[in-house]
Amino acid sequence: MSNNLHRVKTAGQILLLFGILYLFLVSIGLMGASFKMFGKDFATQLVETTTNPFVGLFVGILATTLVQSSSTTTSLVVGIVAAGGLTIDTAVPIIMGANIGTSVTNTLVSMGHITRPVEFRRALAGATVHDFFNLMAVIILFPLELATGYLRTLAAGTSDIFTGMGGMTLANPIKASVKPAVNVLVDLIGDHPWLALIVSLAMMYVSLKFLVDLARGLVVSKAERFLHQYLFGSAGYAILFGVMMTVAVQSSSITTSLIIPLVGAGIITVEQIFPYTLGANIGTTVTAMLAALSTANVAAITIAFVHLLFNLSGILLIYPIAAIRRIPIKLSQALAGFASTSRGWAIAYLIVVFYALPLCIILIWR
Repeated sequence: MSNNLHRVKTAGQILLLFGILYLFLVSIGLMGASFKMFGKDFATQLVETTTNPFVGLFVGILATTLVQSSSTTTSLVVGIVAAGGLTIDTAVPIIMGANIGTSVTNTLVSMGHITRPVEFRRALAGATVHDFFNLMAVIILFPLELATGYLRTLAAGTSDIFTGMGGMTLANPIKASVKPAVNVLVDLIGDHPWLALIVSLAMMYVSLKFLVDLARGLVVSKAERFLHQYLFGSAGYAILFGVMMTVAVQSSSITTSLIIPLVGAGIITVEQIFPYTLGANIGTTVTAMLAALSTANVAAITIAFVHLLFNLSGILLIYPIAAIRRIPIKLSQALAGFASTSRGWAIAYLIVVFYALPLCIILIWR
């Protein structure tokens, strides 16, 4: 009898976990919708009027943080390049900036743990290791690209080979299941982006609290062993898992954000999530690549290959060497350490890196 009761209780907890997970995904969708209300037109205008590659880098960061999607920014850039409004040379830095901007979502998600210091320290480190890797990749590859143009040259050569081969557009089950609920909330809230943002953050805070508590209760020894032995057992497994998850849900923001609660709960470490986020970086370019190939547009395929080659180059330059690989981990842990004693560090980091600094650079240099 006790075993049956235990099974019923566990089944109920699993159903509740899926329900809360759905609420969490809806909160991310609503947050993205609120940011689009704030700045999609502004983001489009920013991209369309960019001529300076240096400014383009920060345009990519700001535009992506405003629309909460590197895919949206990339699609926008592809359309403008195809129409002759941007050169490939100017578009490449925007794509690099979009790679930084897309990591804002999981950093925002980590803020949901802000009232629980130990969880917050772990969650923020897990989120910002992705930020610091992307920043390092840009610091290394942006000047190299300006000096040599190797990304656009390789991408152009590769796109010539693949143009006309055809591609495919993958179904997005997560978006299909979450979008109706997000649309209902947007209709109820109306054209009030601040209210939509507040509601999404409240939903995220509540769902994260329950997600962490339930995850701790449900991840028993066998499940935890499976996570550590297989999904996150080695860097190779974690990268592959990140690629597969991102191709499946077609959003690196969702892929990385889903794991942050596990890091906050202490189930997954920063060292384990790091290669997983690298896989997410690759996965998000695969879906864009398939969509670009289906258009048979040379500019679209070139931009998609630039994004893929940039992420692969960053991984090959940073991850294999232990001393360099430790830098993003150490930086994320240092920031999390400061932020756990003074929450202002985390908020200042978020505002300065993703919004204030890019906006100031754009205003000064334009």
